[in-house]
Amino acid sequence: MTQIDVISGFLGAGKTTLIKKLLAEALKGTKVVLIENEFGEIGVDGGFLKDAGIEIKEMNQGCICCSLVGDFRTSLAEVIEKYAPERILIEPSGVGKLSDVQRAVIEASESAGVKPGSSVAVVDASKCKIYMKNFGEFFIDQIEHAGTIILSRTQNMDEAKLEKVVEMIREHNKDAKIVTTPWDELTGKYILETFESVSSFEEELMAEFKEEHEHHHHHDDDDDDECCCHDHHHHHDDDDDDDDDECGCGHHHHDHDHEHEHEHHHHDHDHEHEHHHDHDHGEECSCGCHDHDHHHHHHADEVFTSIGMETAKKFSRESVEAFLTALEDDDKYGYVLRAKGMVPSEGAEWVYFDYTPGEINVRPGAPEYTGKICVIGSELKEDAIKELILK
Repeated sequence: MTQIDVISGFLGAGKTTLIKKLLAEALKGTKVVLIENEFGEIGVDGGFLKDAGIEIKEMNQGCICCSLVGDFRTSLAEVIEKYAPERILIEPSGVGKLSDVQRAVIEASESAGVKPGSSVAVVDASKCKIYMKNFGEFFIDQIEHAGTIILSRTQNMDEAKLEKVVEMIREHNKDAKIVTTPWDELTGKYILETFESVSSFEEELMAEFKEEHEHHHHHDDDDDDECCCHDHHHHHDDDDDDDDDECGCGHHHHDHDHEHEHEHHHHDHDHEHEHHHDHDHGEECSCGCHDHDHHHHHHADEVFTSIGMETAKKFSRESVEAFLTALEDDDKYGYVLRAKGMVPSEGAEWVYFDYTPGEINVRPGAPEYTGKICVIGSELKEDAIKELILK
């Protein structure tokens, strides 16, 4: 079935540049038809794209979302019959409302046998504030109804200003993916995958964590003396200690010394420490888990929470290692059991990291659409964690 994607954006935001990148780097070999509807620019953009062998269907009589909904439905049927495309890209007028375009696509697709795909808004980061103020009705509508917002002209933008732009956008759309990384650092294929993927980084990591937890929990049903989250414990060489009454969450006092071997990103701990979770059987441990004497099995949703962050802030390898090490402080940040992320750095390569209690791995990686960080644990102190990482 033919898929229809809408790539909107205010006048001059860079829609055509993005479409050209997608066609050259992601949709080569795919049968694509572009439907344009740009007041005053029809034929100019079409000329660029025709050179690439892309079929262009121009609608210069008016906006598809206004008086031409009927004509748009007819045009769509003609396009499908004539070209049988795998994909249709719609580039609506820069001064049109994305919500109206989406409605027209849904109405037309019901009779034309096509499926609505992604809705993207291209936003010039350098003009976001002034456009939001002066052209709010159209500009904000595009932001509110986009599944992905791709910022253009971020290359030379001050980091603090870019963060403010993201904050302004988040006031109108808290769920959209916001691409802050300069386009020349990303492939068209990756950009396409970004706005086509439904789940967020936080959702993906939390799902992976829950699966691990439930899998281990299932195998530990006969271990009556262990807390329901025992599979997340530190592996300590404490054979001589009587730890039968401890919760197995792996949380510990930080009276012990950390010897940070950053070459291997490993933390070896002295093992003479008291556990936070000393409790009598039948009581709750401090991370909210009941012991198995009551045969009460908690699902991960009941015990663990996650904090997701997106940021354009640049980090060094050292600064990442520093905040991950700081997360070991249970009193200050809660019980952090997992952290993962990929963040921009000053160089071409990004900084990727993984954290579990007692172990840190930091390594170089490829650019993402924006910096992404996720922290999972129990009784997390969100404000303190965000301040630690994003300060």
